[in-house]
Amino acid sequence: MSDVFVAVSPERVIFAKNCDRDPNEAQVLGWIAAREHAPGTTLRCTWRVIPQVRRTHALMLSRPFWMWGAEMGANEHGVAIGNAAVVARARPGPDGLPGADLVRLGLERGASAAQALEVIAALLAEYGQGADEHNSFLLADRREAWLLECVGRDSARERIASGVRAIAGTPALPALMPRSRRLQAWITGAGARRARIETLAAGVGDAATAAALLSDHGGAAPRYNRCSGALHAPCVHAGGWPAASQTTASWISELAEGGDRHWATGTAAPCLTLFRPLALRRVRNGGHPTGSPDLDSLWWRFERLHRHVLRDRGALPPSFHADRARTQRAIFDDPVAGWDIAEDWLARWEALAGTPRADSRPRWLRHYWDRIEAQAVHGSALPWREAT
Repeated sequence: MSDVFVAVSPERVIFAKNCDRDPNEAQVLGWIAAREHAPGTTLRCTWRVIPQVRRTHALMLSRPFWMWGAEMGANEHGVAIGNAAVVARARPGPDGLPGADLVRLGLERGASAAQALEVIAALLAEYGQGADEHNSFLLADRREAWLLECVGRDSARERIASGVRAIAGTPALPALMPRSRRLQAWITGAGARRARIETLAAGVGDAATAAALLSDHGGAAPRYNRCSGALHAPCVHAGGWPAASQTTASWISELAEGGDRHWATGTAAPCLTLFRPLALRRVRNGGHPTGSPDLDSLWWRFERLHRHVLRDRGALPPSFHADRARTQRAIFDDPVAGWDIAEDWLARWEALAGTPRADSRPRWLRHYWDRIEAQAVHGSALPWREAT
């Protein structure tokens, strides 16, 4: 499950996403240069090989470490795309292109939101989207946004010329809403999250207000239950069964004719981390994380602190929240220096992960995270399979 929204106004279009996946699926920030490709070239995506096009655009993306595709990103033409898996009824089909691959292909091949939509729609018609995977896509550029929803090989679309729109795990367009798996949607809180996001998005006018929305728990702190962890608000925290998902990365794009600005966490937990500035012409090194902890990648450096805080969120020093808020304001005010400002902040606080802290979580939630930690250490429970 992921949550994506757009807010379209005459001045700018704001695109934002929380990517919700397995807690150990570290995300990589990547920069891809524009390229010319020879006729007959092929392209290996996550699971399969498809024909390449003549030219692909420059882009920035955030992706799970093991995938070719992207959860979200933006290209040189001011197009931003993100997807959300949706629970829906359809006959299983042959393996096709996962939603993340379609996001990246739309960014590589689309010079506008409408053009990227047609790219994705054509690829869906030819290859499908996987054995039992269904997706909604929000595509935005400097003038408008589009919603494309796909269940099996059936699709519906909507142009968003103004106002807000959100996707959050269940079909939102009337043509496909009857296909929703209502019990699964209820368990995962999809409808409640979408309603809350669209209510809050009405007040989004810049990156700071978008970041506040993505950090929202529906209250002062995450509220867990045994069934779905904390899935009822945009900032998702894992801990439930049968539904368990975590916000593992977040993204914001401000798209405007006067210039685009992009921000990403490169880490989990937008409620605790910082949004960093990204620019197509400035490649940043966030390391190369995998599904097991390391000491060097941005994702796992922050994750050590994040998991330490999860043991007893109320025990965080008051100075942490004040320092984080002050630092985030400084980053939004100075995007040129913002990445270095964020690095200094993380260096100040990551030592906190080594301090003793009692675990105040209920026993069932501790057991859940013990299992997640064991999987990370052993590199197990990852979605490997052979490409074709």
